[in-house]
Order: sequence, then structure tokens, then C-alpha cells
Amino acid sequence: MTLSELNLVLSGAIFIGCWAIGLFFFRFQKRKGDRFFGFFGWAFFLLAFERALLVAVNPTDEFKAYIYLIRLVAFLFILYAIYDKNRSSEDSEPRGPERR
Repeated sequence: MTLSELNLVLSGAIFIGCWAIGLFFFRFQKRKGDRFFGFFGWAFFLLAFERALLVAVNPTDEFKAYIYLIRLVAFLFILYAIYDKNRSSEDSEPRGPERR
């Protein structure tokens, strides 16, 4: 097996993994009704799309900015999901006398 063939096999495995993880997060979102899981699901779908795009383009074009831009957007979804979850939990805490 050549390095090019191994790269295709591993990219396919990563694609399937990201796709399956995204489906699990969407199932959790449906069950729990929490936006946090939806953001994570979309992030993993974007990572799966990015991996499929890497397989489709010429290996010398792998370092093009648009491929890394897709990863950046996916990671920004994850960061926003964490920020949104922490912000919403702070809003739900009761404000009252100082805690001991």
C-alpha cells in the first residue's frame, strides 16, 4: 500500500468518524433540546466536509487557505457553543446574597 492510498483510507475513516459523531450530537440535541449539541453537530459535519474536500483536491493543493478556513469555522462553532453554554448557565444562577 502506497502512502497516497494510505492517506485516502485514513481520510475516509476520519470522514466517517466525523459524520457519525455529528449524527450523535444531533440526536442528543433532539433528545435534550440543548443548542450546545447542535453547534457541535454542525462543527463535526463541517470537519467531515473538509476531509472529503481534501480527498477531492489535488494533494499539492492541500495547503490552500479555503481548506483551513473550513476548519477554522468548525472550531469557531465549537468555541461559540462552549461560550453560549457557559453564558446561559450564568444567567440561570440565582442572584442573591453572597455564597458561603
